[in-house]
Amino acid sequence: MSREIGINTWVWASPLTDETVTDLLHHVAALGFDAVELPLESSGDLSPEVVGAALEATGLTPYVVGAMAPGRDLVAASPDTVAGTQGYLRACVDLAEAVGATGVCGPFYASTGRAWRLDAEERETAYKEWREHLAPVAEYAGERGVRLGIEPLNRYETSLINTVDQALTGLGSLLGPVGLALDTYHLNIEERSSADAVRHAGGHLVHLQVCGSDRGAPGGDQTDWPALVAALEEVGYAGPLNIESFTPDNAAIAVAASIWRPLAASPDDLARDGLRFLRGLYA
Repeated sequence: MSREIGINTWVWASPLTDETVTDLLHHVAALGFDAVELPLESSGDLSPEVVGAALEATGLTPYVVGAMAPGRDLVAASPDTVAGTQGYLRACVDLAEAVGATGVCGPFYASTGRAWRLDAEERETAYKEWREHLAPVAEYAGERGVRLGIEPLNRYETSLINTVDQALTGLGSLLGPVGLALDTYHLNIEERSSADAVRHAGGHLVHLQVCGSDRGAPGGDQTDWPALVAALEEVGYAGPLNIESFTPDNAAIAVAASIWRPLAASPDDLARDGLRFLRGLYA
């Protein structure tokens, strides 16, 4: 089967704004991608009018992703922090609805890089609190035809949701309206088998980000790509494969993602190499 291949604009720039989005989306389309991930780092960075016009001109399928910057938390946080985080997530949903994106994905539980030890009872309490604070956002998204996808992160970026099993357990009754967004980089660190993790997610898988095991271009790395593709077929995943990597030129995002060296000769090389490899998986 054929499958859409997309890419996150973080490969080239951060933040994505009205001033940069048009040229960048035209560049993404010219490289041959079918879809694009639009990161909304701050409310107001992107307006539906500008993004919508760029999408119409390029024909790219849009997906919105969020960034859990410091101070964005739904767990073990002050009421003001929780309310502010919910407001930010609603802004992500509003953008998705306005530009025709069906999903908003990201690690929507705690700020990236925040980690603390939890025993079994503390984890259960944290998951209950998370569900309570995520539920209004999930309802808001569902009313607008947008589905949230929760992304497990590796142990160095969070201590709350590292695995598919933890995400399924933590979401509990929210599963259905809320699904999972998986990233092969984090799967490579936290799961015994990336393919089995996809199978465990099953029909709850709503989005997939891909990259090499070193966070560079997919292909030529340690990932068992044929096994992963087979698992995607087994669970009936019909979405795109979206390359997510990061430019090392932006200090904030480089620190957040621990990008200490260039992952390719250039962002364009990373994009081209990754696209060529992923197309080959379905040749």
